[in-house]
Amino acid sequence: MNRTTQGWIFGFLGMLVFSGSLPATRLAMAGFDPIFLTVARAVLAGAMAAAILLLTRQAWPGRREISSLLIVSLGTVVGFPLLTALALQYITAAHSVIFIGLLPLSTAIFGVLRGGERLRPVFWLFSGLGSALICGYALRNGVNGALAGDLLMLCAIVVCGLGYAEGATLSRKMGGWQVICWALVAALPVMLVLLFLTMPASFASIDAASWWSLAYVAIFSSIVGFLLWYRGLALGGIGAVGQLQLLQPFFGMMLAAVILSENVDQAMVLVTMAVIACVFGAKRFARPVARQG
Repeated sequence: MNRTTQGWIFGFLGMLVFSGSLPATRLAMAGFDPIFLTVARAVLAGAMAAAILLLTRQAWPGRREISSLLIVSLGTVVGFPLLTALALQYITAAHSVIFIGLLPLSTAIFGVLRGGERLRPVFWLFSGLGSALICGYALRNGVNGALAGDLLMLCAIVVCGLGYAEGATLSRKMGGWQVICWALVAALPVMLVLLFLTMPASFASIDAASWWSLAYVAIFSSIVGFLLWYRGLALGGIGAVGQLQLLQPFFGMMLAAVILSENVDQAMVLVTMAVIACVFGAKRFARPVARQG
């Protein structure tokens, strides 16, 4: 099996893990404040990441890697979880996952800016078409979420795309799991302080579903998913494998319908088929443009 195929397999598995993030966050917010939820998941994930790094005796990152790790940390450990949790105060999980369809385009753009990738024009055509289909699906359903929630989700997509691209570029040097573990550890000192500042007076009223959801976003969304995702991006290319997240809104919608009983209409099936075609089209033309000279 070649590197590109492995990259798409790892990327697909990572995408599946991430599909449960927003529904789980919405469920966890039934018991937790969004800021405390963001901090708690970062602390739990950071503690596990620190243990992994210690047990495997990893060398400390060099000075050149630290700035990139901070970008990854701000984008994926702090920015995206916090902004999405805040957005979910105004919009449903099913509505929020529609915006994830814009994440592949954001990742590809930052892959060019930060990772130095050069992709073919046809690739950008399929990527843009897939993103347009996602937006069209949202418009068909009215986009009746609060403006604040939509703007927060757009900001989340920008910072997450930057974090994905930066992490994937750095993982070529450090390895995917090392990147996300060090990014989590970089945020841990600040998050520990914020944990005590934002901790609720009592946990007595928090139900089991909120606790299990917190565990999911801390373990799977913050560590396991990134291990798979960064591995996929590093092997298959940032812009190419990143297109798999065009499928994430639909997996997320299905989970929102099953877990949260949120409404998902039949038009999703047709849009899903069209988006899958865009993913395969992007994959077909994802080979980077050869550099001149």
